[in-house]
Amino acid sequence: MKKTRIFYAVQATGNGHVSRAQQLYPYLQKFGEVDFFLSGNNANLDFNLPVKYRSKGCSLHYSKCGGLNYFDVVKNIKPYMMYKDAKSLPLEKYDVIINDFDFVTSLACKLKKLPSVQLGHQASFQSDSTPRPDKKSVVGETILKHYAPATNHIGFHFQNYDSFILPPVIKEEFINATPADLKHVTVYLPSFQEHCLLEAFNKLPHINFHWFLESVKSIRIEKNITYYPINQSLFNKSLLSCHGLITGGGFETPSEALFLGKKLISIPIKNHYEQQCNAAAIKQMGVQVLQTIGADFSDIIEKWFDGNNNNPKIKANNINETLQFLFDTYPVTNNVKIEEATLFI
Repeated sequence: MKKTRIFYAVQATGNGHVSRAQQLYPYLQKFGEVDFFLSGNNANLDFNLPVKYRSKGCSLHYSKCGGLNYFDVVKNIKPYMMYKDAKSLPLEKYDVIINDFDFVTSLACKLKKLPSVQLGHQASFQSDSTPRPDKKSVVGETILKHYAPATNHIGFHFQNYDSFILPPVIKEEFINATPADLKHVTVYLPSFQEHCLLEAFNKLPHINFHWFLESVKSIRIEKNITYYPINQSLFNKSLLSCHGLITGGGFETPSEALFLGKKLISIPIKNHYEQQCNAAAIKQMGVQVLQTIGADFSDIIEKWFDGNNNNPKIKANNINETLQFLFDTYPVTNNVKIEEATLFI
């Protein structure tokens, strides 16, 4: 019997997409043979996936202290190369095309008139019921809804805001673990350089910080801070045993913290509309959200550290059920009207 051939596109503008793909991969293998396409170059996790295709795609670039550098983002977009990459993808060889918010794959599907399913957090924004900030962004909404168009959508979010939105994918390591509280604070803020936050952390000598930074190559301890390189195993261990987490406005890492019952401070990247949407969602759930880092940052951390944890615990996705639904409902005809894709450059 012929095995189902599965093409899985992963947007590598951050570690969350890659981390989710790693968790889904062994389950996907039950349904067929999987080839991965990695688009973008922001992810810095070590991973063990059969990446058969790569593209520079569209990557994010950050300013020094918590914002996006739009000049560098636009400067590094290569429209012709993206179009060339899309045309060269042999998608017609695959039975199922799964897209975790990658433009190149969406464009390829449009060019070849192939159906696909958008699977991931961004798919949840196809619903107007998914939380948004008080001030919506026309550009942000357009990107979330039309950057990676697909014929089907299965979204992940903190809560079930719509019928096609399911709980987040949580690592089995966390599902099977018993969390502890060793009274340290885990910090993962990839859009902030060290000098932006160091003074605030040093003002709190009674609190130990586990700070994960891309610039760190080996573990070292300075005063009340243990510096860690970006490493999945080290981060998982720190998160499992922390008192609380300070992180950005992404989706996967806050989801893991809420699943584990950890305290959480979210600092969404400035002008990053998806992160602002995520921040609006968890703020509704009672999580502390900071839009800026001010002179009172150390006072905020101390009060948060000593206060009660009123954050709700969230559920984990049932991966087997989710993937079974995906394969049961995947459109089998190629005569599907594919939504227009637009290059946002």
